[in-house]
Parts: sequence; structure tokens; C-alpha cells
Amino acid sequence: MLHDMSTTPEPVAERSADEVNEEIRALWFRSGGILSLEERREYQRLVLEWAAASAPRPTRAA
Repeated sequence: MLHDMSTTPEPVAERSADEVNEEIRALWFRSGGILSLEERREYQRLVLEWAAASAPRPTRAA
């Protein structure tokens, strides 16, 4: 059976930088400090998510 693969990412609930950082640490711990190709892709995704979560949010004037 074939499945259509979406080219648009599904919206992900925003996580705090601390939550993403914890997942990054767990990934490094599980890998023993050496990431496979798949783990490197996951690490890159997590770092981008962490950076977005760490970025200052613009404030709107009331």
C-alpha cells in the first residue's frame, strides 16, 4: 500500500528551549558521543528548534 508523503511539515507544539536542550542531551547520551548519520540529522533539527525557542520574541504594543 502506498502512502502520500506531505511536503509541508505538520505544526508542532512549541517547546521551551530547556525542553529541547534536554532532548539534545539525551540524544548525545544515548549515542555515546558518536552520532550516526540519522542521529546527526535529528541533532540538526533539534538545534534549529532550540535556536527558534531561544530567540527573543517580538513584543506587540497594546
